[in-house]
Amino acid sequence: MSYLHPIRRSGWQLTTFKSAWISHIGASCHGVSKRGSLIQYRHHSQSQRIRAPTTTSNHQRRGGGSPPPYVIFGFIVPAAGLTISCIYAYNSCLDYVPYTHRKRFIATSPEWEARMGHNQYRAYLKSFGDDVLPKDHRASVTVERVGSRIAAAAQAFTREHNVVNSINSSPFTYTVVRSDDANAFVLPGNHVFVLTGLFKYAHNEDELASILGHETAHNLARHAGERVSQNLIIKMLSHLALIIDPSGLLFSIFVPAEALFYSLPHSREHEVEADKIGLILSSEACYDPRSAKRVFARMKCDADNGDRNTIAPPEFVSTHPGYETRLSNFDDWLPAAMERFNRDDGQKCFAIRQEMKRARSIAARMHDGKERVDHL
Repeated sequence: MSYLHPIRRSGWQLTTFKSAWISHIGASCHGVSKRGSLIQYRHHSQSQRIRAPTTTSNHQRRGGGSPPPYVIFGFIVPAAGLTISCIYAYNSCLDYVPYTHRKRFIATSPEWEARMGHNQYRAYLKSFGDDVLPKDHRASVTVERVGSRIAAAAQAFTREHNVVNSINSSPFTYTVVRSDDANAFVLPGNHVFVLTGLFKYAHNEDELASILGHETAHNLARHAGERVSQNLIIKMLSHLALIIDPSGLLFSIFVPAEALFYSLPHSREHEVEADKIGLILSSEACYDPRSAKRVFARMKCDADNGDRNTIAPPEFVSTHPGYETRLSNFDDWLPAAMERFNRDDGQKCFAIRQEMKRARSIAARMHDGKERVDHL
């Protein structure tokens, strides 16, 4: 038999039983009667009406009506305020990539990105050490000469598209590093590194310009700041996953899923944008944009033959698009790039390329007998 808790009133204790009639006869000083679920006590001149608690009434009291004030002001209001603040902060950091017009979230400033890049630049110089080629080395001079024209095209690009970044506020530096790796990379603040293994695939200045244009385009589009901003959101979601599930199961699912469906696709998107904008920069600087295809065609050929420097994982798990994708993209973009290259009936770039040819001849005589790197 189930029962309710005892009820104490004025020195009296009564245990009520569900669906039971309670009576007490022969007591002259008090009387007890019950009708339904109502129990009445009469003790001397004091009378009290007490409703016996029932499971149904408690359930109804908890289930209906508005939440208590402490729930509203202690949880709902702060949660709503935090949500509104996050939405406002996110929308205030939305931005568009120049030329491609892709909408993206970026929470960093160009000044902060440049400071970060300057610090990384010093750290890389220290780590490369004696492998950094001197500035008067033939390869360094060639990279500097081609890079200066790409930098001028990038500055014109920022004026054309009204872009705010570090291109116009920080001088460009070009560092050539002795290495068998075929790679180049850029740091915020306009610090470009070229590894000598890349000269195996870039045989002339036009092809080198396509590589430097690609790296400069990363800075024009502020991809480094965008990656930092994305990592902030990823870290917040990672911590939220651990709060929701302290066992770590949700976190262990979130990490690979985030990489596969968010970080890696965004990285490939950055590379595609850098290819597209870089093609515009090299053609603006009067370098033949068709050279970009030759560089990646050589890389693809070596990758097909098993060269470790060019073998890439499947595209869906890679930070870069596959060679076939990039070559196909160049076919789509070349008409616009060639139109820019042949502007003014081709007269402007023809004159500039004649100057480039003379500069190469002078540089070759100056560095005759000095160490060379592959084709440069």
